[in-house]
Amino acid sequence: MRRVRWALVTTFVMTWAVAGAAAAQTGTTPRGTGAAPPKAAAPATPAAPAATAPRRSPGAGPVIVFETMKGTFEMETYPNEAPKTVAHILALVKRNFYNGLRIHRMEPGFVVQFGDPQTRDMTKKADWGTGGSGREIGASEVSPKRQHRTGAVAAAWAKDPRLADSQIYVVLSPQPQLNARYTVFAQVISGMDVVEKLRINDVIRRATVKETVAK
Repeated sequence: MRRVRWALVTTFVMTWAVAGAAAAQTGTTPRGTGAAPPKAAAPATPAAPAATAPRRSPGAGPVIVFETMKGTFEMETYPNEAPKTVAHILALVKRNFYNGLRIHRMEPGFVVQFGDPQTRDMTKKADWGTGGSGREIGASEVSPKRQHRTGAVAAAWAKDPRLADSQIYVVLSPQPQLNARYTVFAQVISGMDVVEKLRINDVIRRATVKETVAK
């Protein structure tokens, strides 16, 4: 009987050893370890391209920045060709004159216009487009060098170009028929897509001046 028991024990031990060796050769992972295969490294996210400054024209003057409810756009000024007009508009900007004004004219493919202080008052909407700062520029400064190409900014007037004041407009497409009549004193250099989104009643939240001059 002792021999039989010893034989059974010996057989069990040998069977267990063979099974363990087979498991080691097949690479079987014991259950319950929670082991997981290593994950591949995630690809690196490409860096965003650096923002570039708007291209300036040689001899251009200070840049005016208009912050609107649709976004921001910038225009460079041309004091060499329109010194009185540029000085007048810059003075208004520095007085915060344009802050809070609304767009009072928008014609698709033609112009966006603003600069009437009456647009702060919705009850005066019937008169929008007739007001100004009360001090006219006093001169027409039309120059063949500055034409009504897309994004050109000019001084608006009704009866006499010398009576142009605070109202200005941006053309949304080339308008050569206006070249001989209206003073182009600036050009949009950044945010033209914002200008194209502006509509009547949209608010100009703030206008500021960048005191930088192109070399």
